[in-house]
Amino acid sequence: MLTHLFKLIWNKKKQNFLMITEMFVSFLVIFAVFSMLVYKYNNYKVPVGFDFKDVWVVNYNDAIKPVDADSVALYMNNIRQSLKSLPGVVDVSFASGNVPFSFNTNNTELNNNGKKYRSNIFTVEANYASLFKNKMIEGRWYDKSDIPAKPFPIVINQTLKREIFGNENALGKTIIQDKEKLKIIGVVADMKDRGEYETPEAGYFNLADTGAYKWNSTILVRVQPDVDAAFEAKLFKTLNNVIYNANIEIEHFDDKEERKNKISLVPLIILVVVAGFLIINVALGLFGVLWYNISKRRGEIGLRRAIGASGNMIAKQLIAEALILSTLSLLLGSFFAIQFPLMNVFDMPSQVYYTAMLLAIIFIYLLVLVCALYPGKQAAAIMPAVALHED
Repeated sequence: MLTHLFKLIWNKKKQNFLMITEMFVSFLVIFAVFSMLVYKYNNYKVPVGFDFKDVWVVNYNDAIKPVDADSVALYMNNIRQSLKSLPGVVDVSFASGNVPFSFNTNNTELNNNGKKYRSNIFTVEANYASLFKNKMIEGRWYDKSDIPAKPFPIVINQTLKREIFGNENALGKTIIQDKEKLKIIGVVADMKDRGEYETPEAGYFNLADTGAYKWNSTILVRVQPDVDAAFEAKLFKTLNNVIYNANIEIEHFDDKEERKNKISLVPLIILVVVAGFLIINVALGLFGVLWYNISKRRGEIGLRRAIGASGNMIAKQLIAEALILSTLSLLLGSFFAIQFPLMNVFDMPSQVYYTAMLLAIIFIYLLVLVCALYPGKQAAAIMPAVALHED
């Protein structure tokens, strides 16, 4: 039976080649869609790593600040105390502009035993971890005694620790940044600061000193859960009173995360829409070709029915032909798809590609089966006497 089906397919190789090409292209597009879907879903399952609920971020610029370092420190402390005196404010912390869910970046190159690594730098204060409720994996977070320490103490995230040290213990080890030695005192859990659907990037936290305050333009404020719009207006008024000549903007981290997530899903949505149009066209084309084949093969079908073939056998033959064509296209498509994990394309985990490949294969088989069922049913309903008479 299988040999006979291959002969039938070979005899119509030009027509079947077009069908194989359509399904091959469809498989590659579906493979790309499922790869991104599986990647985003796996990222979504990973814990966020910090608590940003009830945390607001204040961005200010063009502020008039003192010139010398000591005056700047007093100036920033005045801002801190003014904010903490407000009923409803739980904690206040100054940070660099690349806070979670922002579009600001600050990165550098680290060196360990001659090997270079790219890393983000987050300049923070000693209360940053408590404000965001970060989880320490190894070692400890900063305290104020770390400011004058040499070599400079740093806290790294899990991703940077994994890239540099793998499964080794990172505590107490030093790495080089611009010829400056940095000593690792702690490893903190990854923060999904690029959104729920993205993987955390390698980074380390640098403790802010008086020099960093001179360039600071970002304040993190944790508020009580029951604060309202009136409190936000009071906060804005207080900021205007203590930060002179500044453009002030208050954002909620919930809103920032939502915007970041939407932007992260835009490429996926575009790919799904394009793939949807392609699949509809392929399904209509496949359905039309199978229907056309039945009309062209009515004499053959009638003859087979006349010599004893049942309607179910006719339907199974047509469905089997379509499935064999799809198998040939999937074998070709799988050859190209398997290159993605082997060559580490787009730097995704290999498991993502293998899962996407399996889902794409199942999807194409289901699509072909659905498109072949009705034409197969129509072929099974052809009466031998009518078909032979028409022929």
